[in-house]
Amino acid sequence: MLRSLPRAVPSSSSFRTLPAIRTALRPKRSLPIYLTESRHQQTRSAADHAISNPVLAQIEKRWEEMPPQEQADLWMALRDRMKNDWHDLTLQERKAAYWIAFGPHGPRSLPPPGENWWVFKMTMMGVGVSLVIFWIIRQFARPAPKTMNAQWQEMSNEYLRSQKAEPITGVSSEGYSGLGMVQSKPLKGGVPKDDD
Repeated sequence: MLRSLPRAVPSSSSFRTLPAIRTALRPKRSLPIYLTESRHQQTRSAADHAISNPVLAQIEKRWEEMPPQEQADLWMALRDRMKNDWHDLTLQERKAAYWIAFGPHGPRSLPPPGENWWVFKMTMMGVGVSLVIFWIIRQFARPAPKTMNAQWQEMSNEYLRSQKAEPITGVSSEGYSGLGMVQSKPLKGGVPKDDD
């Protein structure tokens, strides 16, 4: 009775202007049960049949050039095949499944030839640029302070001894043999004057 309802409604001009009402009155068609079950049987039987050797031949060389949809279809077909007994898989299918799952492609791909040399070259170039920048900055820097010479630092050691600074382990201790404050090269002009 409900199937005959859309046919019984008169086709007037008001229904033609309201497309939502017309689509609501259209009968819904669904696939018969025997058609939906045959589709499930087709997918089940596709997993039971081996994938042809030409499709799997040279998969290692062709995988990167294959379109993503074709890659996905092939992987799904192999996955469906692997759901069954693995003894039923052909040698080509086993190799292809292993290579697709663990082969050097995508994020696991090998570095291109010469990449190590390129990285070394760029690193050395960066170090060279930083050395040039360092040298330029040093050219415009102020001269070293007057206290950065061995003579001044030796006089600092004498002053610390006279003040008895660090009497246990430092410069003022008995038998001290370290350098104390001396850490720079001697000044070229000799001993600095007191007013320096």
